[in-house]
Amino acid sequence: MSFHPKIDYREFHRSTRKMPYDDGKVFAYEPDNRARLEDIAKRYPPEGRKSAILPALYLVQRQLGYISLSSMQHVAEAIGCTAAEVEDVVSFYTMFYTRPMGKFVVQVCRTLPCALRGAERVTEELTTALGIQPNDTDSTGTFTLMEVECLGACDRAPLVMVNDSWHECLQPEDAKKLADDLRARGEDALTGCHHQSPDRAKG
Repeated sequence: MSFHPKIDYREFHRSTRKMPYDDGKVFAYEPDNRARLEDIAKRYPPEGRKSAILPALYLVQRQLGYISLSSMQHVAEAIGCTAAEVEDVVSFYTMFYTRPMGKFVVQVCRTLPCALRGAERVTEELTTALGIQPNDTDSTGTFTLMEVECLGACDRAPLVMVNDSWHECLQPEDAKKLADDLRARGEDALTGCHHQSPDRAKG
C-alpha cells in the first residue's frame, strides 16, 4: 500500500511557461545608454555589478520600449549574470513590459481609493476614446491601455499614469480630452504630476 499519488508517466506533460518575446532582432545599448549603465555600475563593487540589474533594464525599456529576449541576454552579459536571473527580475516586476507597447502607455489605477472615486468609469471612457480594451494596443501603435494596482498617490484618486507622468484626480468626463490631447500634442500633453483644482477634484 502506498500513499503516493498515482501518476501516469506515459502522459506527456508540457510546461505552460511562456518564453520572453523574441522580435528576431539583436539588441545592443546605444552608446549613451551604455555609458549611463557603466556610470551606475561603478557605484557597486566589481563583484556586485549585477546589482545594477534594475537600472540596466530600465535603460533597455527606454531605448526599445519593452524587454525582448535578446535584450535580456545583452543585459546579462553587460552586468555579469545569467539570462535566467534577468528573466526572473523581468517576470517579477510589473513595470517591465515583455511585449511591444504603444507610444503612450495609459495605466489606470484600480486599487480601492481610486475605485471608490470612479476609476472603473475612467477605464470605460478611455476604452471608448482610445478604441481598445484594457491590455490591448491600438493598430497604430500609439496607445496601450492597462489597469494596474496602486500607483502611490491615493489622495489624488482616480489616478492615471501616462508613461512616466501622473494625471491626478482625472474625472471620467475628462478622459476623452486626455486622449485627444495626447493625439494632438504628443509628449507636450504630458505635464508631469498634473493636479486639477480642489473644487473639481471633489466633484
